[in-house]
Amino acid sequence: MRKRWWKVLCILLLIYTVVGGLLMDVPRLHILNESIRNTFFHPPLWISMMILQMVSCIFSIAYIVKPNTFKDNIAAEFAKTGVAFAVMGIVTGMIWAKFTWGSAWSGDPKQNNSAIALLVYCAYLLLRSSMKDQQQRARISAVYNILAFATLIPLLYILPAQTDSLHPGSGGNASFGDIDLDNRLRAIFYPAVIGWTLLGVWFSTIGVRIQNLKNKQLLT
Repeated sequence: MRKRWWKVLCILLLIYTVVGGLLMDVPRLHILNESIRNTFFHPPLWISMMILQMVSCIFSIAYIVKPNTFKDNIAAEFAKTGVAFAVMGIVTGMIWAKFTWGSAWSGDPKQNNSAIALLVYCAYLLLRSSMKDQQQRARISAVYNILAFATLIPLLYILPAQTDSLHPGSGGNASFGDIDLDNRLRAIFYPAVIGWTLLGVWFSTIGVRIQNLKNKQLLT
């Protein structure tokens, strides 16, 4: 992961996303209008968040199978970055809701469940910071992290689909890809997902290296 090519790719993809997303011609759909440009920010941030938290969960499982401080650091740092991406996802969603639903926060089931999911992971970070013993912290937080990831799918996808919702893909509404993702948007949307995900991985690996250095200092 220390090779530079993927970091350069990340920067290029995000520049392409921002410049193309703000300047390209977009479909003029009812209600959405120019706010459709948020397609390159809000959904990709949530997709990237899911990927980051999935990586975090995988390393928590790996830690339980065979405890290792390096695995615990990876799980923790990817979870932290995932929380940051979730915050950005909620904020960009609120901006979009303001222009399309008339209110930044309308109590929509998808919004409420997203906030709950964020709080679940904030509790994970608080749990880690509350314990001083490294092995105990790693073991307990690994179990919690696995359970936290297990709640994401029901909270973000299954439960909102069972109730009335303004959010695309929930409450019987068509998903955004069915109604507003044409080939012009796809040309930026998919690179945006890759770019934001690589950025999350970049930040997470920096955090892992910092934690590894701290651990080495404690051992010396």
